[in-house]
Amino acid sequence: MGGTRIFRPNFEKLETGATAKTVVIAGGAGFIGSNLSHRLIAEGNRVICIDNMETGRHENIAGLLTHPNFAFFLHDILDPFRIKGPVDRIYNMACPGSPPKYQRDPIHTFKTSVFGGLNLLEVAEEKGARILQSSTSEVYGDPDISPQTETYRGLVNTVGPRSCYDEGKRGVETLFHEMHERRGVDTRIARIFNTYGPRMDPEDGRVVSNFVMQALMGKDLTVYGNGGQTRSFCYIDDLLNGLTALMEGDDPLGTIFAPVNLGNPGEFTILELAETVLLMTGSQSDLVYRDLPIDDPHQRCPDISRAKSILDWEPKIPLKDGLIPTIAYFKGEISGRQTFAARSVA
Repeated sequence: MGGTRIFRPNFEKLETGATAKTVVIAGGAGFIGSNLSHRLIAEGNRVICIDNMETGRHENIAGLLTHPNFAFFLHDILDPFRIKGPVDRIYNMACPGSPPKYQRDPIHTFKTSVFGGLNLLEVAEEKGARILQSSTSEVYGDPDISPQTETYRGLVNTVGPRSCYDEGKRGVETLFHEMHERRGVDTRIARIFNTYGPRMDPEDGRVVSNFVMQALMGKDLTVYGNGGQTRSFCYIDDLLNGLTALMEGDDPLGTIFAPVNLGNPGEFTILELAETVLLMTGSQSDLVYRDLPIDDPHQRCPDISRAKSILDWEPKIPLKDGLIPTIAYFKGEISGRQTFAARSVA
């Protein structure tokens, strides 16, 4: 696509007063982005969703497409673009987060983080908008300390199969830092740890969706390695609270411009997660073991002291409580597929 694409959202007049904001969400049809879109619309804001639908899902935003304060643009943020009219906030949620999906085209994955992030930063600079980057716990690589603090510089393989994602996120953090320091752009950086909940892609390829889908379909649960590696699972509603607190927060000491971990410090082994899923789904599935993927982290747990201090935020929802609506969501996805298949045969 040559040149610069100009988006002209056709919003109707808001009835919610002057506090409503115009918010751009890149990757707004993905798991986290779509949940954020629904929340911000429910709060009375205008939302401009930009997504190339590489991993976004139409189902995630179908209920918003007719809303007068929601605009969707099918666009890859690698291509420069402009938005006509004011913009108050920009959330960059774009870039596949699932290893099987970001490894399909590693060059595009890396470019999405770095060049796509730069395009969004330039829009933020033009509009005087505040912008938040969804970074990741993957910037810590396979850490040799736990829990991971924001000052830990990580143990990342720059030429491994996960590098396109890990290093892309590290690179865009640098861009956000320099655009704030050199050009005064109002930036925020959220390092997001494992998140789960409704609107996840059933074919996402990450451990919660894998285990729940396998259990519900009566398939063996695939455990990589010996299952002793740990993860910390944050329910989507808790994460959204953290993201919006970071976006809207102020900190006179300037700490808010530094990266902030957002995740649940409750740590579980993969085997503990598998056993919990089997118990909660009532599945009789067995466990099968496969080799641990290259560079797969052995331990992942956030230190959220910074988020507690500057945002007064910490997650509230325990894993078992969050799995209840998550399992119900995946049951609905399976039911919908079966209904569609039956209609197709008929």
